[in-house]
Parts: sequence; C-alpha cells; structure tokens
Amino acid sequence: MPNLLQDCWCGLGIALVLYAMGCIQSISCKSKVFRESISVIEVKASIDPVPTNIDESSSVVLRYRTPHFRASAQVLVPPIAKKETWIVGWIQACSHMEFYNHYGEQGMSSWELPDLQDGKIQAISDSDGVNYPWYGNTTETCTIVGPTRKDSKFSISMNDNFYPSVTWAVPVSESNVAKLTSIHRDQSFTTWLVATNTATSEMVMLQTIKWRMKLGIEVNPSRPLGQRAKLREPFAQEQPQVLSKNEPIPPSALVKPNANDAQVLMWRPKDGPSLVVIPPKYR
Repeated sequence: MPNLLQDCWCGLGIALVLYAMGCIQSISCKSKVFRESISVIEVKASIDPVPTNIDESSSVVLRYRTPHFRASAQVLVPPIAKKETWIVGWIQACSHMEFYNHYGEQGMSSWELPDLQDGKIQAISDSDGVNYPWYGNTTETCTIVGPTRKDSKFSISMNDNFYPSVTWAVPVSESNVAKLTSIHRDQSFTTWLVATNTATSEMVMLQTIKWRMKLGIEVNPSRPLGQRAKLREPFAQEQPQVLSKNEPIPPSALVKPNANDAQVLMWRPKDGPSLVVIPPKYR
C-alpha cells in the first residue's frame, strides 16, 4: 500500500507539473499570438515636394524652413485579454548630423552632437524631451487599456522639419557686420513604429522608416538684406524609405538626452582654438 500511495502522489505531482507547464506555455503562446497579431494596415512616409523657404526679414539672423517629413500609419491591435496597457507610437532618432555655418575666411560655427560624432553611440533620441522615448504625445501615440473585447483600429501620425536661426555676424564677435557666406546641413534619421507594454516594457517593432534632409544655402553678405541668400541643390529632398525588414532600435535612442538637449554650438576659426558658444543643456 505505501508504494501504491507513493506512486499515486508521484503521478499527481507529475500531472500538476505538466498542467502548470501547459498553463505557462499557453500564456506564453497567447502572448506571442497577441504580439504577432498587431498589424499595420497601411503606412505612408513622405517629404513635402517643395523647396526650403529662406527668410531674410531680420537684420540679426537668417531663418530658413525646410519641407516637412510626414509619417502616418493605420494600426490594428487585437483584443487585450488582461488588465494591461499598450502604447503604439513613433520613436525617432538622429544617426548623422552635419550642420555648418561658414563665415568666409574667419571660420565656421557648427552644431554638433559630441557622443554621436565620436562614435560613442549609434543614434540619439529625437524625442520631444518630455515623453521619452516617443517623438510626441498627441497624434504621435495611441494608448489602449485592456481588457478589450474588440479589435482596436486607429491612425497615428507625426511630422518633422527644421526652422533654425543663423546669425549674419560671426557668433563670437561683438560686431554686427554680416559675414555669413554659406550654410551646409545634412542629417539622417530613423523612425520606428512601435507597440510597447507599459508594465513589462516589452516592445514590438512594427515598421522602420529612414529619411534624410540635405540643405545648401549660398550667401553674399555684401548684398542688401533680402537679396543675400540663395538656395543651392537639392531643391527637392529624397523621399523616405519604408524598409521591408525592421531594424533594431539602439538603446541610446530610447533614453535621455534627446538631440536638442545634447547639441552644442562650436565656433571653429580658421586660426586659433575652437570655442564653445552654446553648451549642451543636458550634462
């Protein structure tokens, strides 16, 4: 009898273990099925087919406004069985930046991202600086709170462009005499459409987009205000690429600092040491 009872207990124990494993496997499978069932019905990405607009209305700075990069997606999220929250949205990072303002024979000012430039990171977050890691928190994200009984279908969108001010005069000079001779800008970005579980931080990659903005402006500082600057090629930007295979998100693209807080304005003269004109906000 003792052996029979022992065998019964062993059998029951094995059954319980198998049952528990089945439950865990079932939960895991359900989670995997849910992740794989999040689908992108449609995705669009474009850069407006218009040239950069140059504004010479100020006697202190030249302003320019580039065309907008725009991305939108229609997403379908299946019913969420548990009490959990998912956010679907856009994450963007800058992977390359050249931003030079030339002042003839005197030198140039340069907006720089030191860690990116030195190769310490692959990319830097282009978040709004508040809702990390998201690009923004209005049209850029959608939050789904479970449990839900039906599919959740929604659209999310984002846009980006440059609208900086560049001083006519050398930024480290006390003189107000216009010396600006050219502007060169070339930046590359990767934009991801992502779904993330707020409790577990699990991320599901849905789409990857790559885009680039290039700019060249020639300036004749001796001409009257309003007649100094001329746009060089490209007059129209290359259109974004929606990749057929997703790329991973570098860890640096998900955390502080963002590009705006990390960038530093340097003055690099033709002769003499370089100077920090505007230090980074984030240290």
